[in-house]
Amino acid sequence: MNVKHLPKLFFLFLILMSISISPAIASNGSDLNGDAHQSPTFAGWLVALKTEARVKGVSEATLKAALKNVKPIEKIIKFDRNQPEFKLTFAQYLKRVAPPFRVNRGKRLLKKHKKLLDAIQAKYGVQPRFLVALWGMESDFGRLTGGFNVINALVTLAYDERRSLYFRAELINSLKIIDAGHITAENMKGSWAGAMGQTQFMPSTFLKHAIDFNGDGKVNVWTDSGDALASGANYLAKTGWKKSETWGREVKLPADFPKYMLELEIVKPVSFWQSMGVRSVGGKDLAGSEIQASVVQLDDKTGPAYIVYGNYKAIMDWNKSKNFATAVGILSDRIGGLD
Repeated sequence: MNVKHLPKLFFLFLILMSISISPAIASNGSDLNGDAHQSPTFAGWLVALKTEARVKGVSEATLKAALKNVKPIEKIIKFDRNQPEFKLTFAQYLKRVAPPFRVNRGKRLLKKHKKLLDAIQAKYGVQPRFLVALWGMESDFGRLTGGFNVINALVTLAYDERRSLYFRAELINSLKIIDAGHITAENMKGSWAGAMGQTQFMPSTFLKHAIDFNGDGKVNVWTDSGDALASGANYLAKTGWKKSETWGREVKLPADFPKYMLELEIVKPVSFWQSMGVRSVGGKDLAGSEIQASVVQLDDKTGPAYIVYGNYKAIMDWNKSKNFATAVGILSDRIGGLD
């Protein structure tokens, strides 16, 4: 049939039909609206990843050693898809992360590593009790650092579509760490999400803040507590830690205290909060009248309230959870004998 003799509308219909039954003509795997509807094969994805890593300076030797025989791990996808949605109250959370045995072990380690912690404090200005508290919160003082191979975990999450861009960047960062000689691919262990070592740093955080404190030429946050604790101190120092201040303290709010003021973004002198009726838990006036502070209330502004300072915000930079930051502060006080 000679299509030039067909009515124009029928000719247009044939074109549209040929497109609809031939998705392969969109070589980039996109539909007519430009939205991806086909995932690349893993082999093709891996080729593209290696090309990008080479462009970003990762050596061929590292690519060969780290990415040999890698493949997506279904177990990791299940962890990512099925994170628990239940919410603990702060009291429940604190009981879980700062039990007496952790406080007692923290006290012992504070004494055991006094020389190391004092040296770190002298360089970075972070009080030892806070470093030990973070160490306990993140990895139970180096005991629980994760049993997943970080490369395999990040390959899985980078290939998955849910947060592929974020994890692809972290994967390339992990390859750079291996390339720099800090650790081998097989020894790079961490959580299922790629958090590594005794401080549970993501690869990007490692590259920005991890420190070779013992001077052996390698940054080892996995098995060297000195490097791990110094790296944590360096992180806090770079986010504005003040060596002359603490983190905060629990307070009592008046019944008519405006809820909208319970935000970290509202920073006022302690004297202002005193004028608003905020008092210590025991009912006494607040001390440190000119220190800049915020007031926060946990459990969606129904639970305990705390007046917090700049160091609290540094901990929040480490982990965006107010529960986490408050627990670190309380645990540090208990470890340091300040509660």
